[in-house]
Amino acid sequence: MASNNNIVAIVGRPNVGKSTFYNRLIGERQAIIDDTSGVTRDRQYGVSFWNGKTFTVVDTGGFVRDSEDVFESAIRSQVKIAIDEAKVIIFLVDVTTGVTDLDEQVAAMLRKTDKPVFLAVNKVDNNTRMLEANEFWGLGFEQTFFISSLSGSGSGELLDGVVEHIEDYAPPEDHLPRIAIVGQPNVGKSSLTNALLGEERNIVTDIAGTTRDSIHSVYSKFEKEFLVIDTAGIRKKAKVEEDLEFYSVMRAIKAIEEADVCILMIDARQGVEAQDMNIFRLAQKRNKGIVILANKWDLVEKETNTARDFEAEIKHKIAPFTDVPVIFISALEKTRIFKAVEVALEVYEARQQKIKTSVLNELMLEAIERYPPPAHRGHFIKIKYVTQLPTYFPAFAFFCNHPNHIKENYKHYLENQLRKHFNFTGVPIGIFFRKK
Repeated sequence: MASNNNIVAIVGRPNVGKSTFYNRLIGERQAIIDDTSGVTRDRQYGVSFWNGKTFTVVDTGGFVRDSEDVFESAIRSQVKIAIDEAKVIIFLVDVTTGVTDLDEQVAAMLRKTDKPVFLAVNKVDNNTRMLEANEFWGLGFEQTFFISSLSGSGSGELLDGVVEHIEDYAPPEDHLPRIAIVGQPNVGKSSLTNALLGEERNIVTDIAGTTRDSIHSVYSKFEKEFLVIDTAGIRKKAKVEEDLEFYSVMRAIKAIEEADVCILMIDARQGVEAQDMNIFRLAQKRNKGIVILANKWDLVEKETNTARDFEAEIKHKIAPFTDVPVIFISALEKTRIFKAVEVALEVYEARQQKIKTSVLNELMLEAIERYPPPAHRGHFIKIKYVTQLPTYFPAFAFFCNHPNHIKENYKHYLENQLRKHFNFTGVPIGIFFRKK
């Protein structure tokens, strides 16, 4: 079975420029860049695209708290987790400080792995530094690159090397729908898995991060069959909090990569939090089907919160992709959990559908005629033809005379028309404009 683990982890000690480099890779100023170490908290992972390959980038810098003694052990344990979980490792160092003891320690750990390691010497932005950077060859990595994450110089060659190890997504051979249960620690993922599979396969406790290892279990009941990818298992000993957070994030990303549909569980008492949004956006960018489950609904004060208000609030947060099912459940009471399964399988079916070109053109060209794309600098834009692309998720190509001049809001209009005529609930849609 082809592995769909396309995780690239950036490791290294604090203040070498991991956040700046990470931002360059994902093309957004996502991480807060600040010279005080340990500031990068919120967004630690995103999607990058290079030479036609898509991969998930994890910035481990976001997981270290800022006390000196915790630093070294936390960084070491992160490097260990990255070695276990990532496909490719980028080891970032800083030319202005030269090789430090901590760099040496990290290098010693990385030299033992058979995974591809790329050493990136950062802040190399003039000739003097270019000469100074040569001392890093002494760390013993064949793939060593001199880069500047601020200006971007050298990062192209580095990425060329990285994506050679990234495989294109390969749908698994067994054709069973793969459903991942993802969400923050303690939202009830294990309780849901146990309720579905009817066995205590994960020991459920209230300690965040008690579950470990993703388990693939076959669900086969009521004439439905699918694989549950549960980011769960048993954790031997409670380690430092950061590790747990980092570990669970790596696990969630892996589960999302492997899944067809992601069930995002949120705690109905908390509402949608920043980390829920990170998981949602990642699943969306990876074109996975999505179902949102508001768990612990039995514990919410119903007088003040109606399901309708709560759902409206969720839709407001996840906009513009709001065509996503929201189901209110209690995993402990087992209320509506089978409804959740049914909906997840409906989303799976919707994501598989192939629409006939003749039907597409008949419906979509009429919608385009009714509301044509706005002209660009006096050029009329004519869309002549639509076809579904042969991708593993629904994507459509619109052939037209000026593909680069179609505005984002018109793209949303076309997406809404597709959703109106065909059932794509819970399914991200790709829309591309091509030259006829």
